[in-house]
Amino acid sequence: MPTQEKIPALFRLPALHAFDLYETTIEQLQGLFASGQLTAVDYVHFCLERIRTVGFSFSAFFVVCPEKQGKRLRTPHTPHHKAIDPYLESVIEVNPDASQIAHALDEERRQGMVRSSLHGIPVLVKDNMATKDKMQTTAGSWALLGSTVPRDAHIVARLRQAGAIILGHANMSEWASLRSKEDSVGYSPRRGQVRNPYDLSRSPAGSSSGSAVAVSANMVPLSLGTETDTSIIGPAATNGIVGIKPTVGLTSRSGVIPISEHMDSVGCFGRTVADATHALDAIVGRDDRDPFTRLPPRRQDDHRYASFLSSKAVLKGAKFGLPWTRCWDWVPEDQKKVASGVLDAIVAAGAEIVRTEFPCAEDRIPEHGAPAESEFTVVKVDAYHNMNAYLSELSDTTIHRIEDIVAYNDANRGTEGAYPGDHPAFPTGQDNLREIVATGGAKDETYHHALRYMQTTCRDGGIDAALRHVRDDGQCIELDALLLCDRKGAGQQIAAQAGYPIICIPIGLDACGLPVSLSVQQSAWREAALVRWASAIEDVVRELRGGRPTPEYHRYSSKNIPVR
Repeated sequence: MPTQEKIPALFRLPALHAFDLYETTIEQLQGLFASGQLTAVDYVHFCLERIRTVGFSFSAFFVVCPEKQGKRLRTPHTPHHKAIDPYLESVIEVNPDASQIAHALDEERRQGMVRSSLHGIPVLVKDNMATKDKMQTTAGSWALLGSTVPRDAHIVARLRQAGAIILGHANMSEWASLRSKEDSVGYSPRRGQVRNPYDLSRSPAGSSSGSAVAVSANMVPLSLGTETDTSIIGPAATNGIVGIKPTVGLTSRSGVIPISEHMDSVGCFGRTVADATHALDAIVGRDDRDPFTRLPPRRQDDHRYASFLSSKAVLKGAKFGLPWTRCWDWVPEDQKKVASGVLDAIVAAGAEIVRTEFPCAEDRIPEHGAPAESEFTVVKVDAYHNMNAYLSELSDTTIHRIEDIVAYNDANRGTEGAYPGDHPAFPTGQDNLREIVATGGAKDETYHHALRYMQTTCRDGGIDAALRHVRDDGQCIELDALLLCDRKGAGQQIAAQAGYPIICIPIGLDACGLPVSLSVQQSAWREAALVRWASAIEDVVRELRGGRPTPEYHRYSSKNIPVR
């Protein structure tokens, strides 16, 4: 069992009604709910006390009881503990109706209705996911403050249907790091700099940093994030938790502030593979407003993904590939030492690990190239169309096109960092946004060639090729998955451009005390296989090292910007 002995007292999680909820799982929470030992109201209040952030509304501490004719009653007592989010800045806003929603879900449970494994579970959603309630959806920008969304994002609606409680919006890199070539990752003008709970002076990585940090710091058990390129797996790995980035089209993006329809994916964060998989089960599904979820190639397993959770026993006879060039050979020695111990344990469990290659490695890692081959060519044009489509549906705002965002930033340089030198979080200003506007959204031959080149190279000449391993004797074998120690993001970049899925799991700490993660990759629509292998490897890590290394909040007074 993980302990809090090395954690500063300020950050320790107290017991709730004598129950130790540090590193608690969804299964454990559901057991407490089912037995009546805890209620969703209890736990929501507990999570809100842990957060207690600037955007908090005190109405969240009350529930409205219809049987008391609408009188406000205080929620059951929970232990007072110090708020930690003013240090971590991971939550941008909380839901003032959270306790009332929790009360209604508790009533459903008392009447014998349990919607799913997420019934009564509080979840944070990234601030680019529309919630049609009393909260703002702004992508971390002051530009959208006060705007009204037309409806819940599809994935938010599915969470609500599953009985999850939308506890609030997580902080993020403004506009999901689209705005600038260089930025302090995890910074938004609306909330500030998300902090890494392992060392608050270091980068939390990826634009979904607030979602990842809140789960890692035991503020909430689950959260949702988005990834265009490295923004789920990056922060999950850097903050020591499990991240699932699905195949593009498995989860809907409608109602999510977009970047690229060809690369954007909505995924999940949890402290275990099982928890993150329960969240995935809740949000997958077709959506008429997202044509990528209705494409003929789309494949979703008939069974719930949670049914594929496994133990290390399934590793016997499994065959994994370790991509080498610009992947394993670029891993720093201290991280390689941590990963090698886990790889050895996987082999000891009966699996085979072979050296394999991404044929496209030298072409796409790092991704540069001519405009007709560049990922950024695709992103710029997609963002012009996709963002304008999202913004056009907003009301109560003057921001309806990406040009309006650029103009707003120019008019508010001190907070929004429009030009180089305006703000330390945005050293290059809003140079990417200006380039996006300059494209005019032209889907010319350069754009189409870049899209074809990117996808073909990273699919046929990348992940799919690495999975078809040719032995020294010429025998071709199909590997079960690829394994990467990928803090530098090489495998993530290839999967992003291919639109393919990844699951990452925490496996230890490097020489600086920062998390090391192992990523498991496969081809499109192979999430069930990834759940199977990731949970099996997690079982190995649990036996080898006792589970994930939890944060110790070093340098917790740090407020440096930018972070590195």
